[in-house]
Amino acid sequence: MNKPIADKAPFDAGVEDLNEVVQQKLIDARTPGFQAEFDPDEAQLLGAFFEDALSEADALESCIDQAQSTDGGH
Repeated sequence: MNKPIADKAPFDAGVEDLNEVVQQKLIDARTPGFQAEFDPDEAQLLGAFFEDALSEADALESCIDQAQSTDGGH
């Protein structure tokens, strides 16, 4: 039987312990109705804060509503 997560991850847990806790939380998150909670360090480990949005210049370049187009895009 698995130990509760609280027993596995004290505040001074190492990276290996953190990885184990995150893996268990990901397994638990697959349970319908269960809401797994991740602290900021765990979320960052999973890539939650990776910035991959378009830059402002790329967004403006991809705009289909150009000022010179006045006939509705035709």
